[in-house]
Amino acid sequence: MLNKWFLSQNVVLGLITTKTTTSKFNNPLFNQHFSFPFSLTRFCTTTSQSESVTHPFAASYLINNFGFSHESALKAFNLKQVRFNTADKPDSVITFFQNHGFSHDNIRIMIRRAPWLLSSQPHKRFLPKFQFFLSNAASSSDIVPLLTTNPRILRSSLDLEKQIIPLFELLSRFLKTNKDIILCLIRYWTAFATNPYHLIVSNINLMSDFGVSDNVIGSLLQSRPSIFGSKDLIKSLEEVKDLGFHPSMTNFGTALMAKKCMSKKLWDEKIDTFKKWGWSDEAIIRAFRCRPELLLASIDKINLVMSFWVNQLGWNSLALTKRPHIFSYSLDKRITPRASVLQFLLMKGLQKKNASLVTPLSYSENLFLQKFVFSFKVDSDYLLKLYEETMKIAYPMENNGMPFTN
Repeated sequence: MLNKWFLSQNVVLGLITTKTTTSKFNNPLFNQHFSFPFSLTRFCTTTSQSESVTHPFAASYLINNFGFSHESALKAFNLKQVRFNTADKPDSVITFFQNHGFSHDNIRIMIRRAPWLLSSQPHKRFLPKFQFFLSNAASSSDIVPLLTTNPRILRSSLDLEKQIIPLFELLSRFLKTNKDIILCLIRYWTAFATNPYHLIVSNINLMSDFGVSDNVIGSLLQSRPSIFGSKDLIKSLEEVKDLGFHPSMTNFGTALMAKKCMSKKLWDEKIDTFKKWGWSDEAIIRAFRCRPELLLASIDKINLVMSFWVNQLGWNSLALTKRPHIFSYSLDKRITPRASVLQFLLMKGLQKKNASLVTPLSYSENLFLQKFVFSFKVDSDYLLKLYEETMKIAYPMENNGMPFTN
């Protein structure tokens, strides 16, 4: 992985010195990339004679209308996710979603994620929740994309009174608007639903008593609510405080997220990775206090940034301890293009040798171009070409599955 990436980067730095799947069905509605015609109010559910003998009706419905494979359709049936013998119930579900602003693509994605939706009684199970969402300042355009990818909140008709409304009232203490609450509940329903309500309340109260501000609690509820299902939260709170973070400060929440959302083994592996590149324990703690997001970076990302900085550019890794936010930047889209410009300026004697090499990476793109490209009249054309060519090489690399964060 590293060799493949650095081969591309050597090309960049060299600038300085010189399958469609065919459907099994004839009807185009039945292929895997279908979209339902708006004129239809009912889905086509016909099957061939051999299929109807081989598969239960519900499995054939999934195959013909949603592109399920035979295996996945039968699995959904055998797990009792779909149970119907006619098209009436699933058609009523489709009609319900269409009437509430879901596109055909939305519906297809939802059903492939949660085929159990088709066995539901929409006006009993879904409608009360939609009415609740919409009555609390959320619009269809807000909730449709979230429900498309997170349909679990629609599963039980009992959730509204027993979980959704109590959680809504709890979150209203920390989130600014009803819309924020609704969107948070839909997006993270799995985390909220799988942890007992009393445990969530207990951990929120624990944080408040520990001195964590309501704003930090609200931020954690909107980003990592699974933290509130922890049974040893006090231990993590104490550990973060011992690392030098005051509970009332905003960065306490980020540090807690870094500490709580990874195993001790992974935490230690990341610490060892920084040490491998010459950072001391003190330097790591100092950088973590400055930028607690540092330890949210993957080990691959840490190694890629360090290798590029030290091995490709020949620069000191300790410089990064002063600006650890560099590890949250995209290596290809930000770090490499700017480093190639800075390296050229150093080689030409246009940049002071003691000038920071890290600070320019934090500038906005416009400011960086003004200060390090356009301000050098003689070389500005070449510098801009170097920057843009590096960027062009970066884009295909960015799409090769490398573990980068923006």
